[in-house]
Amino acid sequence: LRRGGLAERLCRLQNRERSAISFWRHQCISDTKTSGKKHKSGVLIVKILEMCEECTIQVAVCQQLEQTPATLSPGDAAVNAGEPILKVLFARETAAHLKSRPQDVILIHPPWQKLLLKNTDVPVIMNTYFSQKVLLSEHSETGEKAYSLTKMPIRKNVISLAQTFRLDDLGDALHQEPSENQVACAPQIPNNCDSKQHPLVPSAVNDSLLEMVESQGAVGWREVQVRVVIQRVYCLPAREGSRSYVQGNKPLAAPPTMNSDLPNVRLCLLVQDAYGMFSEVQLQSLSSADDVEQYCRRWEGRFCCLAGMKILQRTTRGRALGLFSLIDSLWPPVVPVKVPGQTQGSEMMIKELPPPSFCYILAVQSSEIDVEVDEEEQISHLYQPPAVRGLKDILQMDGCNERCSFWARVLYLRLQTKGHVPINQREIWLFVTDTTLQNVVPRMPRVVGVTVAASCVLSTEISEALSVASQRVFFKDALWGNGRIICVERTVLLLQKPLLCSAAGADLSELTGPVRLDELDSTTQANSICALRGTVVGVNERTAFSWPTCDRCGNGKLELCPQDRELLYCNQCSEVVVSPVLKMQLEVFLSCPSRSQSTVKVKVQHEMSCGLFVLINVLLSLQSYEVQSVLGKEVGLLNCYVHAVTSRPNCVGLEEIVLL
Repeated sequence: LRRGGLAERLCRLQNRERSAISFWRHQCISDTKTSGKKHKSGVLIVKILEMCEECTIQVAVCQQLEQTPATLSPGDAAVNAGEPILKVLFARETAAHLKSRPQDVILIHPPWQKLLLKNTDVPVIMNTYFSQKVLLSEHSETGEKAYSLTKMPIRKNVISLAQTFRLDDLGDALHQEPSENQVACAPQIPNNCDSKQHPLVPSAVNDSLLEMVESQGAVGWREVQVRVVIQRVYCLPAREGSRSYVQGNKPLAAPPTMNSDLPNVRLCLLVQDAYGMFSEVQLQSLSSADDVEQYCRRWEGRFCCLAGMKILQRTTRGRALGLFSLIDSLWPPVVPVKVPGQTQGSEMMIKELPPPSFCYILAVQSSEIDVEVDEEEQISHLYQPPAVRGLKDILQMDGCNERCSFWARVLYLRLQTKGHVPINQREIWLFVTDTTLQNVVPRMPRVVGVTVAASCVLSTEISEALSVASQRVFFKDALWGNGRIICVERTVLLLQKPLLCSAAGADLSELTGPVRLDELDSTTQANSICALRGTVVGVNERTAFSWPTCDRCGNGKLELCPQDRELLYCNQCSEVVVSPVLKMQLEVFLSCPSRSQSTVKVKVQHEMSCGLFVLINVLLSLQSYEVQSVLGKEVGLLNCYVHAVTSRPNCVGLEEIVLL
């Protein structure tokens, strides 16, 4: 808040007000325990006749009573037609403290105020923060405890913004009914059912998320629907406390679990209303993200009516950078949006709209609602499909923490091995390329690395496809910043092209020829892949070792056969290994013309069956480690992963790899 500004002064005033109310309530408790304590003059005694809620304010129609609380009895509290009728306004905090219901007697202490309105004879009582409920009998305390266990529903009057500002299109706003072909996020109730028997039947359709939140409160709304557009569909890791929202809103800090008995991910929607406001809706929990692709194809761009929602959190840009980076990629809107307080004919220029600064996280209330989709629903004009770019254009972007979408072929996959991190929480490094990078472009790499964070939910189809072969993957809403592409929460990886996407002139053609890697040179960085050629100048004999493997399954953990101690036995095949295959691991030093001043060390793994492994076979055939047999050998183009690049000493550590 600006120092000395109106907002700061108002905040201080509200804090002082809350403190004064707390002290007053504590004093009232002390006064009730003290016998013979008289009530101050000016106390207004009212009896509640009816109650409703409007714009989070509880409106109570009351009858004023003249008797003092000391002489008041249940019989005397009967309604007297001669007593004046009042409308008493209670703030949300005051109403929650009183827990009042019809027939309750309330004492309103000064400084309450009376407001006389034109064209009405019923005065309005305001500033009722200092109020207390009167217990009319000895058994009232017991009844009060029983009442606290059963919450009484209060009728809520939804006041439309169009009605408040008396807009010309009031009829259109109030009678905007959902079409038959739309995403209905509400239970399907037969037409012959009475709405009184089904409290979830909406009485009206609204188009403002903010208006619903302000009018219905944080506990959720059931009487109305909000019509929104689904901009994105994705899955988030299911964390402790968010696994079942019936338990309440707990901090979302626990890591995702991989227990098959519990849901691992939660299906989410990023929706936008007619006023441009966004909200994240968290739907049911899923055991995996295998169905997210069909949800994206069927739901994105469709209209959705939300009912039975409750607010989990009001988050801001500083608290949820990942969420707002996705919102910023959808801002400004592609079509003019409505402006509160103006007629729908007056459209604000899109460039004048500030980006959203807050967002509500909504969730369904237990299992009361479901989602039904009609695939024939028309796409909304407010929907913004992912803008697909080439990797060359993404690497030339100047911004930071920007969302980007692209097609790319995955050439190599590597799992992070640093530290004692569980497998399900490790990062995955994908090395990808496309046609825009394979063409000879100055100062552009032919292959770029993509980091898949542990918070990015991958479907089983994607994981299995990448483990067996090179795939062309669509990366939707990845994050670009500080020279890196990262797949984080709300990033979706798909094997099929979305039905709707904006190419924006990008070259999305498939690779036809062989993939080329950048050769090792002075610009090569760590955690990258490159091609290598050079001459063998040395072998690290201290780290070289060999071991036998099964010639059928490749198992490297062979045991001695119990029947014949001179033979080896494979537990996986359950058979004797007659002709084991010897494998070896070596560290070979190369002299590379492209990096003549550096020591190039290449690690040859036992899985290799190409490149330098031919040299290993030569050593194995000789059954010796004679270094002279491989020194001076020319090595062709090897595909290598760069572990480290150091300047002091000037050394490059690589590992030979096999591309997918």
